[in-house]
Amino acid sequence: MDVNVMMQYVTYGLALIGVLAFLVSIIVQVIKELPGLNQIPTSIVALVTSLILCPMALVILCTYYKMVITWYYIIASVVAAFIVYLVATGGWEKVKSIWDRTKYKDSEGE
Repeated sequence: MDVNVMMQYVTYGLALIGVLAFLVSIIVQVIKELPGLNQIPTSIVALVTSLILCPMALVILCTYYKMVITWYYIIASVVAAFIVYLVATGGWEKVKSIWDRTKYKDSEGE
């Protein structure tokens, strides 16, 4: 695979994650004050919304491009749903803080 083609796919993937995270954020902001959902934490509503939206986006894309949906597409969309959830809830700061706490740090003065 050519590096340019691979970079193009990575760019498309990041753009898709951004769009899906934006949609999850908007949907959660709209539905989080509904009578049944106002008792549930917002992060759980965002996770469930992401777990619904990502496979639905997969089905829409496969239908549009006339592709057959295979089992590993479904698994990849569920994994992507967790990434979309992290992005939608500002999780990159959480991941960075975890990384900063656990990564190896050189001792002072060396």
